[in-house]
Parts: sequence; structure tokens; C-alpha cells
Amino acid sequence: MGVMREITDVIEAVEGVKLLDVDPGASTNRTVVTFVGDPEAVIEAAFQAIKKASEVIDMGKHQGAHPRMGATDVCPLIPIRGISVEEAVEYAHKLAERVGNELEIPVYLYEYAATEPKRKNLATIRAGEYEGFAKKILDPEWKPDYGPQRFHSKAGQTVIGVRDFLIAYNVNLNTKSVRRANSVAFDIREKGRIKREGGVPWGKKVLDENGNPIREEGACKSVKAIGWYVDEYGIAQVSANLTNMNLTPLHIAFEEARKSATRRGLRVTGSEIVGLVPKSALVDAGLYYLKQQGVSQGVSEEELIDIAIKSLGLSELSPFDPKQKVIEYRLEEDIDAPLVKMDIRAFANELASDSPAPGGGSVAALVGALGAALGTMVVNLSANKKGWEQRIDSFHPWGIRGQQLKDKLLFLLDEDTRSFNGVIAARRLPRKTATEKAARNEAIERANQYAASVPFTIIETAFDTYELLQAMAENGNPSSASDAGVGALCVHAAIMGAGLNVKINMGGIKDEQFKRDILTKTLEYERHSAQWQASILELVHRKL
Repeated sequence: MGVMREITDVIEAVEGVKLLDVDPGASTNRTVVTFVGDPEAVIEAAFQAIKKASEVIDMGKHQGAHPRMGATDVCPLIPIRGISVEEAVEYAHKLAERVGNELEIPVYLYEYAATEPKRKNLATIRAGEYEGFAKKILDPEWKPDYGPQRFHSKAGQTVIGVRDFLIAYNVNLNTKSVRRANSVAFDIREKGRIKREGGVPWGKKVLDENGNPIREEGACKSVKAIGWYVDEYGIAQVSANLTNMNLTPLHIAFEEARKSATRRGLRVTGSEIVGLVPKSALVDAGLYYLKQQGVSQGVSEEELIDIAIKSLGLSELSPFDPKQKVIEYRLEEDIDAPLVKMDIRAFANELASDSPAPGGGSVAALVGALGAALGTMVVNLSANKKGWEQRIDSFHPWGIRGQQLKDKLLFLLDEDTRSFNGVIAARRLPRKTATEKAARNEAIERANQYAASVPFTIIETAFDTYELLQAMAENGNPSSASDAGVGALCVHAAIMGAGLNVKINMGGIKDEQFKRDILTKTLEYERHSAQWQASILELVHRKL
């Protein structure tokens, strides 16, 4: 860990970079480090990390269970937001060239940055590992993309590239046998295994007409997997990389491993995620297991993630804290959201103080969120109603949608206050020179337009809730019809209240076209909102 701290210290020393996660593995003797930032800062931090790793790690003395070829084995750049894959590839070349020239470490480019098809796959480049590269690098076909064509005995070789978000995922087995873990890995990984006569491991390889071995594909697309023994846990694992969550989600990889293990007389006891995981992977897993249980999927994001953690056994080997392991939560750490974290009394007290924010905009967002929450409550009471089991699938989409609308409105609760603070900050900018005055006026205009856009977004989001509330008033649990009605009243109040905020923010905006557009749309939403509310309340009153 002392060595790793030397490396992470140089990453954190780069301004504009945030270190998100450091995930070491004792048996693999391999650490996954995750950091984010603007491209230039990330490239600088990556270079400094590769440089420091080459100084403090001697690959001639390194051993580990995971395949590896260098002190910095692989450095993937992952576009998160505000940058295209093509732009990220340019940065990969920039980093690789600098590492090759300044550190004289051989560098290969992979995935989207690969310079030829056979180098796209990391496993193909890494074949032979560190020990095999002394000979491999001399082959003209394996001339590095950057850096010298000679074996670097201390730092080894490095792979740099651009790829989609990858989930490094290990499934725990109740065995110490690497051979049996590999059998499960071969069952689930996309490349599968070589087909053998009689379907037994000792059978002869089955060849095609060209004499090449025929492969039996595994169960999971875009999954790479091997079996290994982890000394620190005393178990064997299936170690997998999930490279495309759309083709094979996390829970499907887990379930296929479980099925394979059961067929072989083994048991999956849990699993672990190495590094960070996208929130959607856990949310989707939670939705999957709720559907398997035959209960409503319309639960909160927090509950979905908790169900996923328990169902996948993510805390078997060590506690799984989503606040530390989910990438979106780590990125949101610096976003100030004090209002949504307050209890009801504290929020009401803050609202009643002499501060102009929070104000009506935040209240409108909160009331809209309550309307969406009431609609979602009716979904859950209907989906879980005894005797309505055959209708549960029709309620799932409404529950999921209701939770999404509620969460967006809760975000806007604090965003309204943040936008007001942005206006204040713009007004406080210096205005001594003509240049400063022009910059200040431009900043004020942008801030005022955004301050009007936030309540307008509250209107749009709250309006989308009407469809849910009408569906529940018509087809939901009759005993909860009044709740759908109260939800409609809340939504209408949110729209009318946010509309007042849109209008009061018009005074400071100079752009007349912007003002006309947003006011016209606001008035349209208000008119249709009254119609929706009346229609839903009429449905509700029929059931009272």
C-alpha cells in the first residue's frame, strides 16, 4: 500500500483531477485506480502515475494471479460526459506518445484506439505476459505503437486505449479448485471452450475442414472470464470482465455463473465488484430480482440498489458501500444539495427564514415530487394487491417511471436555489473596466436565463406525472383513488407555482425571443394542467 500511495499521490497532485477509488487485490498483486477530470488534467495525471509506477515497481520481481505485462498493465481512457470516443482516442495517442518518448516504455494501443484489428483485444496483446515479452516484442508484428522496440525489464510494457465502461466482476464459489472455477468461467465467457469429442475435457479436439479447433460459445456475450484461487479469501473465483452491459448485464452474468456452478455440483456464495460500477448496473439488477419475486418494481433507487447488493452477495467478502462504489455517487459528492437532505421541520424552518432562497421554486419542485410519489404509491398498492397478481406486469413501467419523475423533481428542489445563487454571484462580478462590465453583463444574462429555465423544467417534469396519475385513477387500486386525486392537486400546484417563478425571472432577461418562447410554453402548460387536473379529479370522484 505504501507503493500504491506513492502512485496515487502524484495523481492527486494534478489540479483538476479527482481520485475516485483505489481497489487493491492481495492475491492478484494488482490495484485498480480510478480517477476523473477534464481530458488534459487526466492525461497529465495518467502520465505521472505511469512514470511513478515505473520507478517504484520492478516487474522482474512481480508475481500475481492476474495476467499482466507491465508495472502499469493497462490504462484505459473512458469517455464519461462532454467528450466523444474520437476525441478520447486522440488523447490516448497523445499519452502513449509521451510515455514512449519520455519514459522509453513500449506502448500498445487497444480497443477504440487500436491501430490494427488484432490489437483491439487486450488479451491478445497481453498474451505471453511480462515474461514472454522479451521475445515477443522482437517480432515485427508486435512492434509497439509508441516507444522503443525493446523489452523494458523493470517497467515491462503498457497498454493504453479507449473503451466503454467495463465492470471487473468476480463470482465466489464454494471450492478451492481453479480447474472447477475455470469450467464455470468457460461456460459463461463469450469465447467458451474448444469442442472435444464426447463432450469431456480429455476428448480429442474437434477440428473444422481447415484443421482449426471448433469452439463452443459460452452463455454471455461480451464477457471475458477465467478461474483463479484467491489466497486471502481461501476460495476460487470466476474472474470476469463485462465489456458491454447492454449485451450482458451484471445480474445475467451472475445468474449464468450460478446455473453453471449448480450443474457442476458447486454453489455460488456471492460476488464482488473490483473498482467502480455504473449505477444503472445495480438498478437493473434490483429491478430483475423484484420481478423474479413477483412484486412491484416501483421502489426507490436506494431500495433497488440494496436488493441488488443482497441478491448478488456483494458484501460477502467485504462490506459493499454504494456511496463509495457507484461512479455516479462519487461524481455527485461535490454537488451541494442541502435542502433535499433536510428533515421536514428543518426545511420548513429554512423556508420561513428571511433568506430569499429557498423559495417558491423549491416548494414547487417538492410539491411536484410529492405528487409523483403519491402516484407511485398507488402503483405499488395496486401491483401488490391480492388477487391482482396477473396484472402486475402492467404496473411495473408506471412504478419505474414514477420513481424517475420523483427523483428528478427532488434534484430540481436544490437546483432552483443553486440557480438563484448563480444570479447573485454574477451580480457580484467586478465591473471597473469596460471588459469587466461586458463580461459581467453576459454572466448575468446567462444566470437569469438559467434561473428561469429551472422552474420551467419543474413544469415540464411535473406535467409528465399526469399520465401516471390518470392511469392509476382509472386502473389502480380503488381504495387508493383519493391518493391519485391528491397527487393531481399537488402536480397542478407545482406547475402553477413554478410558472410564477418563470414569470418573475423574466424581468432581468434581455433576450426578447427567449422570453417570448418560454412564456408562451409556460402558459400552454398551465392551461393543459388545469384540464388534466379536472379530468383526474372527475375519475377519482366516481370511485369515492
